[in-house]
Amino acid sequence: MPERPEPQLLDPELLADAAAAFGMLSAPSRLQIVWLLADGPCDVGTIAGALGQPVAAVSQHLAKLKLAGLVRARREGRHQIYVIDDPDVVTVVRSIVSAQQARRRPPDGRPARGSA
Repeated sequence: MPERPEPQLLDPELLADAAAAFGMLSAPSRLQIVWLLADGPCDVGTIAGALGQPVAAVSQHLAKLKLAGLVRARREGRHQIYVIDDPDVVTVVRSIVSAQQARRRPPDGRPARGSA
């Protein structure tokens, strides 16, 4: 058997940053917010309405996502408009959701109920 090369470990600080980003996405509400914002900019009221959650709760989730550098906000009149600040996050989220949908697909290949 050939000798395995020495494994290359990632920098601990880089790992901590990556884990923090995944941690931000571990809450279903924040993951849903990122999913919605992947389609384009949106204000907090619209996001809250889509999620069926209070504006205050959605604002807290958005503040955390903003602090993590995953979303950013701009003011338009009296509204804060939120957008994805890191398109790579959308790529990761879409990839994970797609993989989960594929795992839920029944053996006959038809989409399972409740999947998009």
